[in-house]
Amino acid sequence: MKKFLRYSLIVIACFTLTFCASDGSSSESGNPQGNPDGTGKGGSMAVFSIKGNYLYTVDNQDLHVFQISDSNNPVKVNKVTIGRDIETIYSLDNLMFMGSRNGMFIYDVTNPEAPVYKSQAEHFTACDPVVAANGFAYVTLHSNTGCGNNLNTLMVYNIADVTNPQLIHQRNLTYPRGLAIHENFLIICDDELKIFDVTNPAQPSLVKSVNHKFKDVLIYNNTMYAFGEQKVTQFKWNANDFLTLTPISDITY
Repeated sequence: MKKFLRYSLIVIACFTLTFCASDGSSSESGNPQGNPDGTGKGGSMAVFSIKGNYLYTVDNQDLHVFQISDSNNPVKVNKVTIGRDIETIYSLDNLMFMGSRNGMFIYDVTNPEAPVYKSQAEHFTACDPVVAANGFAYVTLHSNTGCGNNLNTLMVYNIADVTNPQLIHQRNLTYPRGLAIHENFLIICDDELKIFDVTNPAQPSLVKSVNHKFKDVLIYNNTMYAFGEQKVTQFKWNANDFLTLTPISDITY
């Protein structure tokens, strides 16, 4: 187990370094993909999150907490059973959001070694990544042979009270997968890359589409990385105008 974890940490470290600026600066918009500590970063479909000296990972039903101040000797300090079919994890401030096939779970990690259950929001069975920012959580549900139901939708929750998330918006999409937040824009990997203005989260407005299909997306240091089939596409935009988003390169793997 420890050998596997060390390998995982190496992979995560490489991933983190890949998306760090050469000058070590932090994200320009308050680290919109969560992890305000700037110590680790994953997309909306990630199964790990690094916060300070702690690594949080999810499997089918549990949240695992590792102390990683010494990366050569990671120590597992806790395991919290959440539920069934847990798929993704996303961090924002002292909160961890877990997406499952049946709902969104919110845990408080103010005490990093002892996550505390705050609430959950249930939905129909479907695959479920989640991101959050500025008091709102955004969830995409998509149909899949392993997810159940023929449901493809965006759901927006008001999480001002994290103990009682309130659904404030729902709309049908084609086949949404990963998603990201940048300032007042929500980016969704659907049948094409779609960008919504969420200045009013209760009424997202589609403002731009890019004719590319991707599985997940993240934004870091003024660059957007979109992950497709064996390819990562980098996007840039003009200062102060995110809607000028333009692909600049492809990385195949």
